Amino acid sequence: MRARVLVATFCGLAMAAVPVALQPPAGAPQVALTNGILEATMYLPDVERGYYRSTRFEWGVLAALEFKGHSFYGPWFSAFDPTVGNFEFRGPDIVVGAHNTISGPVEEFSVPLGYDEARPGGTFVKIGVGHLRKPADGEPYRFSGFYDVVDPGTWTSTSTANSAEVTHVVADGGSGYAYRYTKTTRLVPGAPQMVIEHRLRNTGTRVIESSTYNHNFMVLDGQPTGPAFVVTAPFALAAARPPDPAFAELRGNQFVYRKVLQVGDQVAARLQGFGTTAADYDFRVENSDAGTGVRIRGDRPITSLILWSIRSTLALEPFVAIVATPGEEFTWRYTFDYYELPK
Repeated sequence: MRARVLVATFCGLAMAAVPVALQPPAGAPQVALTNGILEATMYLPDVERGYYRSTRFEWGVLAALEFKGHSFYGPWFSAFDPTVGNFEFRGPDIVVGAHNTISGPVEEFSVPLGYDEARPGGTFVKIGVGHLRKPADGEPYRFSGFYDVVDPGTWTSTSTANSAEVTHVVADGGSGYAYRYTKTTRLVPGAPQMVIEHRLRNTGTRVIESSTYNHNFMVLDGQPTGPAFVVTAPFALAAARPPDPAFAELRGNQFVYRKVLQVGDQVAARLQGFGTTAADYDFRVENSDAGTGVRIRGDRPITSLILWSIRSTLALEPFVAIVATPGEEFTWRYTFDYYELPK
């Protein structure tokens, strides 16, 4: 299985769970970005040498970002085992498989193109990854499943002192699906602000309909997820299945924790209350112990909203619908404002 072979070589690790090396594999392309206020590190996509080459998330990875001595992103796991599909708790360790050796505000296109209609052993397309092979047993698509990479497409990248642009071109492999996807990560001059802009041009013959979300793996100064964290929305939060009140609760427009999570604890909720305009894509994640926070905004309406958290990370996941007819370009943008809390 080509994809599994590629990602299993991450840091040269063996099949047993081993501690994670916090440095990228030797030769993995990366770029350092700064605007004099923010400093960030980004791993660039590369079919042969890239830091991330699995089949869940797109391949560009913002590994770290710092603001006034505060660190917002980084590894949220402590060990790696390529046989793990998603993640596992093993004693004091959080063990991930190849899919989740990831960090930062990384994105996944959660609806693959042509999977259901592909015959067993046939191919389908996942944006940001390429042409993948459907398993011979024809099982339903699983985000944590391993898939052979039949054709990873072509990745190119350019960078300046404060920005990095990556482009992924996937040709029509007979399915009618093809695209040119460009993502630009930019640290705005003179401001503690990062903007991520996306352009997806449909170069195939079939309509592209998918969904994307930013996983927003927050690892803020290494603070454990607990009462010091507060997530604030511009609308009253609701949930069909609220979180366990022993761990967290909804208070008006805020998601608050009632205890510090321990290894093995997991708090998640599918949140409701947002409307049909982009005005509701406006969240704040703050930590009173660290004395800092981030405002996260998008320019497209939210179609689904999930909050997932364990002790080592808090992840707010707003989903956006993607629709592009042949020849059409679909765009969307995220804006991140980093700040210190009043003392």
